Amino acid sequence: MFGLPTPVIGLIIAVFVLVVLVLRTRVHAFIAMLIAAAIAGIIGGMSVSDTLGAISKGFGGTLGGIGIVIGLGVMMGSILEVSGAAEKMAYSFIKFLGKKKEEWALAITGYVVSIPIFVDSAFVILYPVAKALAKKGKRSLLTLGVALAGGLVVTHHTVPPTPGPLGVAGIFGVDIGAMLLVGMAFALFPVIGIVLYAQWLDKKYPSFNQETFSREELKQKYEDYIEKGKNKDLPGLGLSLLPIVLPIGLIFIKALFDLAIKTSPQIAEAALYKLFAFIGHPMIALAISVLIAVYTLLPKADKNTTALHLEEGVKTAGIILLVTGAGGALGAVLRESGAGTALAEQIAALPISPILIPFIVSTLVRFIQGSGTVAMITAASISAPILMQIPGVNMLLAAQAATMGSLFFGYFNDSLFWVVNRMMGINDVGKQMIVWSVPTTVAWASGGCLVILSNLIWGNDGSVFDLILPLGVLAAILLYVKIQNRGD
Repeated sequence: MFGLPTPVIGLIIAVFVLVVLVLRTRVHAFIAMLIAAAIAGIIGGMSVSDTLGAISKGFGGTLGGIGIVIGLGVMMGSILEVSGAAEKMAYSFIKFLGKKKEEWALAITGYVVSIPIFVDSAFVILYPVAKALAKKGKRSLLTLGVALAGGLVVTHHTVPPTPGPLGVAGIFGVDIGAMLLVGMAFALFPVIGIVLYAQWLDKKYPSFNQETFSREELKQKYEDYIEKGKNKDLPGLGLSLLPIVLPIGLIFIKALFDLAIKTSPQIAEAALYKLFAFIGHPMIALAISVLIAVYTLLPKADKNTTALHLEEGVKTAGIILLVTGAGGALGAVLRESGAGTALAEQIAALPISPILIPFIVSTLVRFIQGSGTVAMITAASISAPILMQIPGVNMLLAAQAATMGSLFFGYFNDSLFWVVNRMMGINDVGKQMIVWSVPTTVAWASGGCLVILSNLIWGNDGSVFDLILPLGVLAAILLYVKIQNRGD
């Protein structure tokens, strides 16, 4: 077939089947990825037993490294959600930043809250805060809602312990702590881009508040919300932030020790290092965080109620664990069939940097089927076996490329697209895309450019011409917005 190696033919057919199953049938992405892995192995020249062995090995190996961390992360998120800690953070950030900076406060709140809490749930919980801040129409509800959703969606796609980024880290074989810290740093730029776009929306639709709620309704919503907040028994800000800040701090301290060991190896024998090597491991750090959250944020809850909250969190992550494991299975088959090595040789001769492969694959899958988690897991599964065969690829940046690609153009097949637009009362299709599809693309382009620029510094395979892809697509999207603006 076109002179391609047999394993590559197997991969092409497998990816085609995967896309058809996800798009055109009721087969779930988990089963579709397992079927694709089996096709890639058998058509790629592996025996049935070898293919099944690779699937089992890849599935277990991926979840063995991150499954516990995913479970603990969603447990912590569930406690933060039901205890009111997320709401407390929103009000506190707004108070600290003062008036006329509410969109930044909401974006920061979203940035922090969505690290452990699923993005759809977090937006539903926090959107009343945005409505309250639109008191008497003095602030644009559109701007505040988009800023909040932007802060939520970026860290949800890029920062562990959110299951998607954890799965990508496991498939690429990068340190979870490094993935968390770099993801938090890289997420800042896309969030800033979305907030600036949200501020522009205020100028584009200055009468949005009046279109959605009357002046009297806004005032009443604000007064009702403030009164309700006074009667709520919310935890303090310190206790609300502790379950999030503590594990990040422990992981960061361990990372600093690991850097110090490279110059002073004797540090590895110190008792203090051994302590932080243990409690700074993501699994232990998150376990400590969950325990602290249970006893500080739900001090009056009985044993059965606490167990129900924790188990509810795990239920939401169950299918993501399966999809992540299936992604690891597909990656293992591609490695053992030789497809990764064969494609690496082909890609090395192309006029693009290898770091763009996970970014492009994730972007395409996101656009095709809508789920950011499935997009980044699929991109990692396909590209990791390839990139591992190419010398000099920074795998941490490759993992970030996969997560950033999954932000691309959220629209009708993305559940958050409907959550954001319906809660803000937007029914016009063109306006829906301007309100949510465009800002997610701004985040995608910002994050992609940041990964590419970082690759120029910390990788040895980068090119400044790589910027043409994200900047070119962003320019086309903004041109569309400008045309729409003229038509209004």
